Amino acid sequence: MAAATLFSRVLGFLREILEASVLGGGAVASSWFLAFMTPNLFRRILGEGALGTALVPTISHIIELRGKEDAKRQLAAIFAWLGLVLVLICILVSVISLTLKFWVKDPSGVMALNLIPLLMPYSFFICLIGITGSILNTLRVFFLPALGSLLLNIFLIVCLLFICPGMTDIVRMLDFLAYAVLLSGVIQLAMLLGLMYWYDIFPSFSINNLKNFEILSELWKLTLPGLIGASVVQISFFIDRMMAYSIGPQAVPALNYSDRIVYLPIGVFAIAFGSVLLANMSKSAAKGDTAELVAALNLGLRHVLFVCVPIAAFTVFFRLPIVRCCFLRGKFTESDALETAWAMLFFGLGVPAFCAIKITLSAFYSRKDMKTPVKISFLCIFLNLILNVILMFPMQQGGLALATVISSTVNNCLLLYFLKKAIRHDLGLDQVGYSLLRSAVASFIPAGILFFCIYKKLHGIYTIKYLPADAAPLIICGVIFCISYALISWLCRSRELPELASMFRRG
Repeated sequence: MAAATLFSRVLGFLREILEASVLGGGAVASSWFLAFMTPNLFRRILGEGALGTALVPTISHIIELRGKEDAKRQLAAIFAWLGLVLVLICILVSVISLTLKFWVKDPSGVMALNLIPLLMPYSFFICLIGITGSILNTLRVFFLPALGSLLLNIFLIVCLLFICPGMTDIVRMLDFLAYAVLLSGVIQLAMLLGLMYWYDIFPSFSINNLKNFEILSELWKLTLPGLIGASVVQISFFIDRMMAYSIGPQAVPALNYSDRIVYLPIGVFAIAFGSVLLANMSKSAAKGDTAELVAALNLGLRHVLFVCVPIAAFTVFFRLPIVRCCFLRGKFTESDALETAWAMLFFGLGVPAFCAIKITLSAFYSRKDMKTPVKISFLCIFLNLILNVILMFPMQQGGLALATVISSTVNNCLLLYFLKKAIRHDLGLDQVGYSLLRSAVASFIPAGILFFCIYKKLHGIYTIKYLPADAAPLIICGVIFCISYALISWLCRSRELPELASMFRRG
C-alpha cells in the first residue's frame, strides 16, 4: 500500500510543482486552493473520515460473524442513503456559494465562489470512493484501491501541461482544472465499483435491502461522534485558511505548498500503515485479543517514527533548497519561496506528530471507540485556535503552522494516555520513546552538519544541467544523509532495520 500511495504522492507532488508554475503563489492560487478545499472538506468528513473509519470495523465484524452475503445487503442501504445525502449537500453548498458572491468584493474571493458549484459534484464521487476503498481494505485489498488516487493527479497534470499554458483567460483556465477533477472522480469510482464486483462484495440492491435501517442506525451511532469531531476539525482548518487569507495573498499558497511537501511522507507511510493496521486491529478487537492489538500499535508507531523523524530533520534544515527545487519557476517567485519555506520550518517539525496520530487513531477506531478521539479533538482544536490568534501576528503563516504542530502533539499524547487507561494494558511506550530519541539523534545532528558544512560549500559550485542550482548539492546531501542515518541506526542496533527487512522478504 505504501508503494501504491508513493506513486500517487509523487504524481501529486508533480501536480503541485506544475500548479505553482502555472498559478503562482498569489491571488490566482489562493482562489483555486480555497475552491478546491470545499469538496475536500466533505471528503475528509464523510469519505476518508468518520464514515470510512467506522465502516472498516463494522463490515469486518459482519463478514467475520455472518458472512459476505449479509455484508452485501447492508452495503446496499449504506450506498443508497449516503448517495442521496451527498446529492443534497452538493446542491445546498452550491446555492450558498452562488449567493455569497454578491456580497464578496475581492476578485479572488469571487473566482473561488464561482468555482465551488463546478467542483462540488466531486465531493459526491470522492466520498463514495473513500468508503469503497475502506470496504475493500476490510478484505485486505490495499494496493489497487490506493492506485486509484493516481487518476486525480494524472488528469490535473495533463490539464496543467497541455491545456492551461495556452490560456490567457484565468477564469476559463480554472474551469478546465475543475473539469479535470470531475472526470477523474467519475472514472475512479467506476474502477473501485468494478473491484468490489470482482472481490464479490458489491452491494445487493433491492427494495427490501434499501429499507434496512438497522445498519444505518448502528453506523449513525458509531459515526456521529466522528462526524461532529471531523466537522469541527475541518471548520478549524477552514478558519486557519481564512486567517491566512487575511494575512496576505502569499499566505494561503505558502501554507498549501509547504503542507504538500510535508504531507508526502505522511501520505506514503502514515496513512498506509494506519489503513493496514486498522484492518488488522479490527480483527484483533473482534476476537478480544488486546495483546495483539497493542503489538500492532507499538509496531506501527516505532516504524512510522523511524521513517518520519529523519524526514522531519532533513525538511527542517533543507526547507528553502527543497522549495526552490520544487516550485521556483514560472509564476512562482523567490519571494513566494521564502514565504513557503517559513511555514515549512514548523510543518517539518510536526511530521512525527502528524504521522503518529494516524496510527494511534486506528487503535480507537478498531475498538469502535469514536467518542474519545472526538472529545480530545475538541480540546485540541480550541487550543489550536487560541494559538493561531496568539502566533499569527508576530509569525504570520509560520505561527499558524506552529499552532497546528503544537495542538497535534498534545492530541497524540492525550490519545495514548486515554487508550492505555481504557484497555488497561501496557502500550510499550518506553520502546517507542527510545526509538524516537535514537532516530532524532541519528538524524538531526547529521542533517545540521551536512547543511552548514557541505551544502553551503557546494551551493553555486556544483550544478546539474536543466535542473535548479540547488538540485546538485541537495541530492548529494540527501544521499549522504540517508546513508549516515542507516549506518548510525545499524550501529545503535535499531530493531526497525531487521524488522523492515523481514517484512520485505515476506512481502
